[in-house]
Amino acid sequence: MWRRFGCRQRSSASPKGAPKRYIAKADSGNEITRAFCPDCGSPLYVQVSPRPDLIGIRVASFDDPSWFRPEADIFVTSAQPWDYMNPDVPKYPTYPPGKSYPPGAKG
Repeated sequence: MWRRFGCRQRSSASPKGAPKRYIAKADSGNEITRAFCPDCGSPLYVQVSPRPDLIGIRVASFDDPSWFRPEADIFVTSAQPWDYMNPDVPKYPTYPPGKSYPPGAKG
């Protein structure tokens, strides 16, 4: 499903406390971990099994998300029609070319 994420090296993220995690199979067949605030349930980040070094941080989880500038819109086939997407940013139906993670792939 289409969401706004900012990707960071896992070592540079500094959450406070331990998030709750939900692990499921992604459309790709890989495991995807979704992390949530243990107190309010707000989504925090996602992580795919082939890339344990990266997390996709939910931009809305920042205290001040105004600094965020997307480099691309991905998974736009599942975007809601009411959500604004900047026409100047590249669009991809799923992952950008060469950026997908086939099952069992290593980052």
